[in-house]
Amino acid sequence: MFETVLVANRGEIAVRVIRTLRALGIRSVAVHSDADADARHVREADEAVRIGPPPAAESYLSVERILEAAAATGAQAVHPGYGFLAENAGFARACEEAGLAFIGPSADAIALMGDKIRAKETVGAAGVPIVPGGRDPELAEAARELGAPVLLKPSAGGGGKGMRLVRDLTVLEDEIAAARREARASFGDDTLLVERWIDRPRHIEIQVLADAHGNVVHLGERECSLQRRHQKIIEEAPSVLLDEATRAAMGAAAVEAARSCGYRGAGTVEFIVPGDDPSAYCFMEMNTRLQVEHPVTELITGLDLVEWQVRVAAGERLPFTQADITLTGHAVEARLCAETVSVREGARGFLPSGGTILALHEPEGDGVRTDSGLTEGTEVSSLYDPMLAKVIAYGPDRDTALRRLRAALARTVTLGVPTNAGFLRRLLAHPAVVAGELDTGLVERAVDDLVETEVPPEVYAAAGVLRQRSLAPAQDGWVDPFARPTAWRLGGEPAWTVHHVRVPGHDPVEVRVRGTEVLVDGAPTVPARLTASAGDWLARDGDAWHVQDHDPVAASLTGAGSGGAGSLTAPMPGTVTVVKVAVGDEVSAGQSLLVVEAMKMEHVIAAPHAGVVTELDVSAGTTVAMDQVLAVVSEEGASPQAPVSEAEEARR
Repeated sequence: MFETVLVANRGEIAVRVIRTLRALGIRSVAVHSDADADARHVREADEAVRIGPPPAAESYLSVERILEAAAATGAQAVHPGYGFLAENAGFARACEEAGLAFIGPSADAIALMGDKIRAKETVGAAGVPIVPGGRDPELAEAARELGAPVLLKPSAGGGGKGMRLVRDLTVLEDEIAAARREARASFGDDTLLVERWIDRPRHIEIQVLADAHGNVVHLGERECSLQRRHQKIIEEAPSVLLDEATRAAMGAAAVEAARSCGYRGAGTVEFIVPGDDPSAYCFMEMNTRLQVEHPVTELITGLDLVEWQVRVAAGERLPFTQADITLTGHAVEARLCAETVSVREGARGFLPSGGTILALHEPEGDGVRTDSGLTEGTEVSSLYDPMLAKVIAYGPDRDTALRRLRAALARTVTLGVPTNAGFLRRLLAHPAVVAGELDTGLVERAVDDLVETEVPPEVYAAAGVLRQRSLAPAQDGWVDPFARPTAWRLGGEPAWTVHHVRVPGHDPVEVRVRGTEVLVDGAPTVPARLTASAGDWLARDGDAWHVQDHDPVAASLTGAGSGGAGSLTAPMPGTVTVVKVAVGDEVSAGQSLLVVEAMKMEHVIAAPHAGVVTELDVSAGTTVAMDQVLAVVSEEGASPQAPVSEAEEARR
C-alpha cells in the first residue's frame, strides 16, 4: 500500500479523496493555485504545495508542476479526482513515466474510451449494443441517412459542451458549424459524431470496478435522467425503470465494455435507454474516472469507491465477485452549484454566481451525507467549475430518500453565494419525479414551474426587521429611551419606520416597521422570522436573496442610479470581454452594449430602453462582481456625464 498520495484536484472531490486516504492511514498531499491557498482541501491535507496562479492552465492543468509537487513531497501515487486531468491520457502516461502510480485506468484505456468514435467501435465489436450513428468526414450524409432528429456530439469530450440536437435537417450545416466551434473551444478538437436521437430518453449508467488481475464486477446502475443543458443535476440509485433481468443484462454489457479496453479501477459505462422499452438500451460512452455521483452507489453497496481505486492501483485483487454484490435501499444526490436565475432573462436564465460564503450550514442527520469543499469565508469565483458540494440522502426506499433530501436541501445555507438548492428541492417534489417518470428533457419542460421569479413578501419583511434592529444603539450601560428605534410618540400611536429595499432584478419595495408589525408595500401585516443573517443576505428553504438598500430620492434624480431602471449590472461574476459603446452614445432599446463572460459562458448586456449612455464604469478585461453596475443608460434627453479625464481614468 502507498505511504503518500498526491491529490491532483481541488474543491469537494479533493476533500472527499483526502477523507478516504486518512481512513486508510495514507499521508495526503494537496496542490493549490494562489486563489485556493486557504481552501478547505488545503487545510485538510497533511501537506499542501502551491502549483501556480489561478488560471487552471497554469496550475491544476499543468502536468509539469503537479509532477514536481509529487517528487518534492515523496508521493508514490496520484489521484486525479474528476475534471481537469482526470481523463487526460498524457497525464496518466507522464505519471507512469515518472514512476508514480496513477490511481485510475491505463493511459491506453483512457485514450481509447476518450475517443467516442473509437470507443463505440470497440465496445460494439465486443457485442455491446450501440446507438446508430456516423462520424466525420461523412457526418452530414450519416445524419441525413438517420433522419431527424439527430444529436451532434464532440468526439473528444463531454459534459454537454458542443452537443446540438437537430430536429430540422434544413439547418444541419449551420448546426454542424456551431457544434464544431463549441467543440474546438472546449476541447481543442472539432471532430464530431452524430447519433440517432431518442425522444424522451433516460440516461442510465453502470458503475464498474476492475483490478489488474482480470477481475471485473459491476455495482448496479445509477439513474441520471434529470439534466439541464445535457448536464446532470440529480442522480439516484437504483433506477425505478429497471427490473432484475434488465439490470443484469446492462451490468453484463458494462463489464464487457470494460474488458474490451483492458480497464483497471473504477469507471462508468453510460447507456441511453428508451423509457418505453428499457431492453433497447444502447452504449453512449465510458467515463474513465470516478464520477461526481459515485456516493449514491457507495450508499447502496456499502463500498468506498475511492478506497478500491487506491487498493487496485496498489496492485490488490478484488476480494469479491459479482455474486457478492448486493444493492440495499435507495440513495439520491443533488449537485449544489453556484448559480442564480436572472429574472431579466426569464425563468431559463441560469447563470454562474459567486461571492464570499458569509454563513454556511451544511445538512447532517439520519441518512444525510454532504460532500463539500466549502468553509465560511470561501471565495467562490468564476475561475473554476460552479459545483460547490453534493447533498446525498439514503433511505430504505425511494420515498424516504427523496423526503430526506428535500428536507436536507431546505436546511442548506450558503449566504453570500446564490445556489440552486431551492430549485433542486422543488424539482424533487415535482409529481413526475416523485412518480419516477423521468427523462432527460423533463427539467427543461418543467423549469418555469420550478423557478421562483418573485421574491416572497416574508423576505422583504425580514429585511425590514433586520434594518430596524440595526438602528438600535449598543446595549452597554444606560441607553437613552429616546435613542431606541421604537418610534414612540407622546399621546399617540408609535410611528412607522420606513425602509426602502430591493433585490437585484426586482422593483424596489417599501417596508414599514412598527414594533412587531411589518407592512410590505402597503399589504397586510406579514409574519417575519429571522433565524440567521449575514449582512444583506437572507435565506429560507434553500433559496437565498441579496436584499440591498434603495434610495428613491437618488434614483429619481438620476433616472437610474445603482440598481435603477437604467442601470446595467453584471448578471454573474466574470470578465467584461467586449464594450461596444462610449459615454455620450445614443442607443436603442435592446441594443447590445457589453459582453460578460464566466465559465466559458457569454452573456450579452443590452440597453433596457432607448437613451444615452451616461455612465460607463468598465472596459474590456475588467473583472466584475455579480450585480456590479457596469453602465447607466438614461432616458432620451438626459444629459450625459462629463468626460472623464486621463488622470481620473488612471485612478479607476
